[in-house]
Amino acid sequence: MVTIRLTRRGATNTPFYHVVVTDSRKRQGGKSLEQVGFFNPKPVKNEVGLKLDIARIDYWVSKGAQQSERVKHLVTTFRKANA
Repeated sequence: MVTIRLTRRGATNTPFYHVVVTDSRKRQGGKSLEQVGFFNPKPVKNEVGLKLDIARIDYWVSKGAQQSERVKHLVTTFRKANA
């Protein structure tokens, strides 16, 4: 099954996440099919905290991809902010 989930990057105490489309059987840091955005939970000053490619996420969901709970929350937050 294909899932849309977060992959952690960044250094210790400075988390940074990529929103990726991947096979659910792959490990978290493994190869992904496509990167569709990023999430920075601790943005500094003028840094962007969340950026998603909604068109690609909608495409993958239409093909049967499942979103993780956190990604669902981030997508709804992003849609509200850009509406």
